[in-house]
This record gives sequence, C-alpha cells and structure tokens, in this order.
Amino acid sequence: MSRLLEQLGVDIDPELLVLALTHRSWAYEQGGVPHNERLEFLGDSILGQAITIELYGRLPDATEGELAKRRAGVVSTVALAEVARILGLGEYILLGKGEAASGGADKASILADTMEAVFGAAFLSAGHTAAAQLVLRLVGPLLDDPGRTGAALDPKTALQEVAAALGKGAPSYEIEAEGPDHARSFTATVHIDDAAVATGTGTSKKVAEMAAALAAHAQLTEQR
Repeated sequence: MSRLLEQLGVDIDPELLVLALTHRSWAYEQGGVPHNERLEFLGDSILGQAITIELYGRLPDATEGELAKRRAGVVSTVALAEVARILGLGEYILLGKGEAASGGADKASILADTMEAVFGAAFLSAGHTAAAQLVLRLVGPLLDDPGRTGAALDPKTALQEVAAALGKGAPSYEIEAEGPDHARSFTATVHIDDAAVATGTGTSKKVAEMAAALAAHAQLTEQR
C-alpha cells in the first residue's frame, strides 16, 4: 500500500484508501462491510470537474461539442482502466473470491470505478486542489494525445480507421463468457485479416470489445 501511495503522490488517509480499493463483492463476503461505491460517486464528480476546467482553459477556440467529446474520451471506462493499469491498481483491489477468479482485477469496469473511488478518497483526505492535481497528473497525458483520446472515446471506430489506413481488413470480434449469471465475465478477441491482434475483458460484451479494440489500436498505431 505504501508503494501505491508513493505512486499517487497524495497523502490519502490509509483507511479511506482501503475503502476506495474495496469492491462490493469482497464487502459482501465479509458480511456487508462498507465498499467503494460512495467514493466512486464522489470521485466521478471530481474527475469531471477537473477535466472540464482544464479543457476549457487549454482549448479556448473549441466549441461546446468539441469540448464535450474530448472530455468524454478521457473520463470513459476504457480510458480510466488504461490509467489504472499503468498504476498497477488491479493488484491492490479487494475482490470477492468469485470476482477474483474471473479476472476482476483486470476488468475495465472495476478498474475505472476504483480509479474514481481513489480520486474521491484523495478529495476527502487532501482537499479539492490535491485531488484535481492527481486527476490531471494521471489522466492529463490522454489530453496531450488527441489520438489516444479519440480511441478511448470510440475505440472500435478508431481501430477500424487505423486498420483501413494500413490497408488491412475490417476488425471482427470473438466473444467468450464465463462465470455465473450474476457475475458474468466476457473476453473479446479482435481479429484483423484472420489474425488475432488483441484481447480485452469486461462485465459486458460491449466493454470487452472496447477494451480489445483499444489494445489493438495501440498496437496498429505503432506500425504507422
């Protein structure tokens, strides 16, 4: 936990940080202890406000629609999950046995929700300025790269466009599902020209396909 705090660079109260990392599946198995969904709700607001203010100042000539599109890209589930993976956040999340067994530590939805909960914990521990600075330090790089922002907003379309630019065929997706109905996990494999390019996981087919498309987009972009 000290390593995570060092990476975050914010003096977050240890109890609040543990709460931010507590998924409802683990809380349920422990007899209904508190979990991170309230902090997630708070952190979502902190994230949205910080990115909105930053974009407003950074892009003085952008229209409302352009600003909204850029904001949506960096606060999306796929984008926040990318940030969480860079931090290695998944290894710290407290998950129930079933969720852990189904790969919950790398599910885009769980990673993104936990990232928002961490922002909420930072706000309660260190105040608005420190929390906003944390948001911009972690999520800001996506604002610096419009290509990555666009891919995070609509990764399937972005992948299709870069594949076409490279003279490749249209991407297709293969879905596998596992786990009980109440805790279903989906894995998507994206194929281009009959070759598997990347995989992604999620709690729905859509999220899994988006995660796979974003990973494939990153690979193909390096080839351009």
